[in-house]
Amino acid sequence: MPIKDRFKRILIIDDNTDASEALAILLASEGHEVETRLDGPQGINRMASFKPDIVLLDIGLPGMSGLDVAKQIRSTEENATATLIALTGYGQADDRIRSAEAGFDFHLTKPVDLGLLIQLLASGAKSGPKIE
Repeated sequence: MPIKDRFKRILIIDDNTDASEALAILLASEGHEVETRLDGPQGINRMASFKPDIVLLDIGLPGMSGLDVAKQIRSTEENATATLIALTGYGQADDRIRSAEAGFDFHLTKPVDLGLLIQLLASGAKSGPKIE
């Protein structure tokens, strides 16, 4: 696989500035191009110009929930190929059902297992801990 195909454009949407910036630094050190946004509307606005391959999205955002953000992202054809990964403190079975219904491809709970996340990204985010 060519090296450039391994690296992804990743958008992190999370209101926890410290956690999202730390994760962005870690993912950038793995070679990914990473941007962060602190709320849903900022993240949605950035989708069109950044065109991320992967969106790491907190569900418990203030104002506009991550579920609503995911639904809005999925409502546009230009975002159809982006992989949406819930990165959230909500990990109950009904939370996973709601995230799947909103259009998430994967559901990871905080604190995230960084090794698992890096492995998921390396696999192209097409296989891994899918929502069950």
